[in-house]
Amino acid sequence: MAQTHLQGVEISATQFLEIWRHYDTDGNGFIEGKELQNFIQELQQARKKAGLELSDKMKAFVDQYGQNSDGKIGIVELAQILPTEENFLLFFREQLKSSEEFMQTWRRYDTDHSGYIETDELKSFLKDLLKKANKPFEESKLEEYTQTMLRMFDSNNDGKLGLTEMARLLPVQENFLLKFQGVKMCGKEFNKAFELYDKDGSGYIDENELDALLKDLCEKDKKELDIKSIPTYKKSIMALSDGGKLYRTELALVLCADEN
Repeated sequence: MAQTHLQGVEISATQFLEIWRHYDTDGNGFIEGKELQNFIQELQQARKKAGLELSDKMKAFVDQYGQNSDGKIGIVELAQILPTEENFLLFFREQLKSSEEFMQTWRRYDTDHSGYIETDELKSFLKDLLKKANKPFEESKLEEYTQTMLRMFDSNNDGKLGLTEMARLLPVQENFLLKFQGVKMCGKEFNKAFELYDKDGSGYIDENELDALLKDLCEKDKKELDIKSIPTYKKSIMALSDGGKLYRTELALVLCADEN
């Protein structure tokens, strides 16, 4: 089925989702390694079978990843090369230019500070993005986008999106949260760290305290985190803060592992 979709001149949002799920065989939110090689091979075969040339974007993609057995792409990179109708994923991506902007947007729409964006909050977020870009839309389309986004990013099927799930809207290179996946702590460890770096016991961490915490994390895990990127990490994480005050629940979104 997914291979047939690859032959299309235009792919619907639902077909795009089927293609994604077919090639992300382990369901980890990326098409990588062997999965990526299979996708490239089948994309070339499907286009040939349909009598279609590879587009320039597809050719550049094949050149970049074809011989790269360590290649890894996210949902956005796939959306950039497939001829998806009303490519709403790229449209949303264009409205969120950086990790920092993404984090500010998250803070604005997670209105109840639950650490999740639920269906209604997601719908408001998409609606506002469409309005911001002066894109006319019908309620039924908005509903379809909301449901497709949920199905696409809700990896544990709980009907809401966590910060890490939603961050898959960012290209792999820009998604700084991926760097923190390897350094996440359990709840007990995280609380201990929070109290240690909240030196003045104010109940929140300020920029200087966060700086100290990030430096120590980088020292501890040089493989995952890059000390030269601390200013970028800090800017993005502080975008979750309340006027420079980073409370426990907000920092937990980045550093605390889900304990389901």
